[in-house]
Amino acid sequence: MSESTGKAGAAKLFPPERLDRARRAAEDAGLDALLVSPGADLRYLTGYQALPLERLTCLVVPAEGDPFLVVPALEKAAAEASPAGSLGVEIVGFAETDDAYAMIARRLPPHVARFAVDNHMWAEKLLAFQDALPTAQAGLAGDVLSVLRMRKSPAEVEALRRAGAAIDRVHRRIGEWLRPGRTEREIAGDIADAIIAAGHATVDFVIVGSGPNGASPHHEVSDRVVKAGDPVVVDIGGTTAEGYCSDSTRTYAVGEPPAEFRELYEVLLAAQTAQTRAVRPGVTAEQLDAVGRDRIAAAGYGDHFIHRTGHGIGLETHEEPYIVAGSARPLEPGMAFSIEPGIYLPGRFGARIEDIAVCTEDGGERLNLTGRDLVVLPG
Repeated sequence: MSESTGKAGAAKLFPPERLDRARRAAEDAGLDALLVSPGADLRYLTGYQALPLERLTCLVVPAEGDPFLVVPALEKAAAEASPAGSLGVEIVGFAETDDAYAMIARRLPPHVARFAVDNHMWAEKLLAFQDALPTAQAGLAGDVLSVLRMRKSPAEVEALRRAGAAIDRVHRRIGEWLRPGRTEREIAGDIADAIIAAGHATVDFVIVGSGPNGASPHHEVSDRVVKAGDPVVVDIGGTTAEGYCSDSTRTYAVGEPPAEFRELYEVLLAAQTAQTRAVRPGVTAEQLDAVGRDRIAAAGYGDHFIHRTGHGIGLETHEEPYIVAGSARPLEPGMAFSIEPGIYLPGRFGARIEDIAVCTEDGGERLNLTGRDLVVLPG
């Protein structure tokens, strides 16, 4: 947590009522307990960014009774110093020779029939819980927690807005590093340094896809040397000290690109602009996907838009909701997600434009505010 947010900011980002909402959601789902190990779900519920260790760290949220956080004794001070220490949750330390799984099983009501673990719990830990609770059925807590997490609070939206502004600052500097004669890897190294300097705590990814490499959506970087006339896809993101993620893609040209690329880019820009304007409550994920996909298909590039329109974002870069064909999930105020259509011509070039958007009460808000027109850099 940054100095600027402090305890007051932590209380807004990680309010204590989340635990009660999670308990009620578990009860409504017919679960007797949620068992949450280190990761985004634990941070969402408590503010504690726990280390994923072979020793168990687990938040226990019973449908009946008070939640408690079980941690290795050597991690107890860190847990107490985190926002979790201000929630009024009991933090229980265990010694090296204690069986933490059996201890949790003893503290749960004797009639536990169904429990759910977070979707990223290590398999060895799930198996240990199944041994400790042999008559209970295990499930995934993501079915419960994702519904809570996908609707961001005003404080979370503000944190995402800060993350978006930070990654925008990096995109505005791309011309400092992207030029002919440099490799994708060299350019990516400069971008990674800038992501930290712009206000992120970690660099999550740097994609620099030049020329034909831009036709691979998740290319990342190589030792290919950028050439004059190359279109270059730059997709970058990081995580701030608050725990919230950024993710934005812009496509550049180093010198004048091929004429067909300009035509392709104008189709893509019109599609992405229409999609960001179409965000509003009640529109379904698949309808929003179709707004851009139909335009791209009508221009003859339908087979070259090979991925979904977008993904939710928050404490993870990819989370619910997913903006994809086949999802009838309606958008709701507070949902935050990427809008990133792309067109990719294998062996030649590709283009993608990505903004993070938030559904508001009466429309949508773009959190990435750099220009979307094709930026042609000196070649």
